[in-house]
Amino acid sequence: MAIVLQDVSYTYMANTPLERQALSGISAVIQEGSFTAIAGHTGSGKSTLLQHLNGLIHPTSGQVLMDEVNLQGKGKAERRRAKAAARQVGMVFQYPEQQLFEETVEKDIAFGPRNLGLSEEEIEERVQSAMELMHLDYKAFKDVSPFALSGGQMRRVAIAGVLALRPKYLVLDEPTAGLDPRGRRKLTETITRLHREEHVTIIFVSHNMDDIVRLADRVLVLAHGKLLAYAPPQEVFQDSRILEEAGLQPPEAFKLADELRQAGFDIPAHAMLEEDIVSSILRLYRQGR
Repeated sequence: MAIVLQDVSYTYMANTPLERQALSGISAVIQEGSFTAIAGHTGSGKSTLLQHLNGLIHPTSGQVLMDEVNLQGKGKAERRRAKAAARQVGMVFQYPEQQLFEETVEKDIAFGPRNLGLSEEEIEERVQSAMELMHLDYKAFKDVSPFALSGGQMRRVAIAGVLALRPKYLVLDEPTAGLDPRGRRKLTETITRLHREEHVTIIFVSHNMDDIVRLADRVLVLAHGKLLAYAPPQEVFQDSRILEEAGLQPPEAFKLADELRQAGFDIPAHAMLEEDIVSSILRLYRQGR
């Protein structure tokens, strides 16, 4: 199964003097089980595209299919199917901790499942499971005010609230923005574990190219609302034309590897992570080069 974008275009305030084309003819297939990054400069259409993935907004033209269900269903039965399909997508917007509002962590995470009309036993099980996935000890945190937590902990509570809805696809808009290095590392590790061990399909927006090359198996690059590339990060970051048109910088490790090559070191073209470069240098050292 997959999320399929078929020639998706979107226009804000159509047929008015303030009309603005945000997306133009986007076509891509995001396979279930993948780890997909979305990259592009500010105003490229990333946030608009995210809002199409669970039907928050609908294309001006084209269509979005969620596991073969058109999210822009017309008839009553189709709209019911579209609503059920959209629930498979969990959305985590930038700074999700700003949406916390309940008096305890447990109540905040339980808010979504309770609105689904689940039994109290099912709600409690989902809250505990989501907290465990986000490395939040249930007994230690359940009765704590979310506003008494650190920034990283608050963000994990907010994401746990989405995970308690049991989405198949998890969409994150700049998930590590504003966190300190330790908070960034812990959250990145948790998201990676969700993908590898819980088999959650991850779609995330990031301005951090190092995160993209380290985490994603494919990156969708936007510029001025148009699709420039949808390929493995290694292919995208080796194409200077795409980077220039999208206004993106390659990962820091990639730039270091390029400088080492120019200095005469035999660094493989696929070396884009710090550990790859270190391994290459150690190999050259052992060879006496």
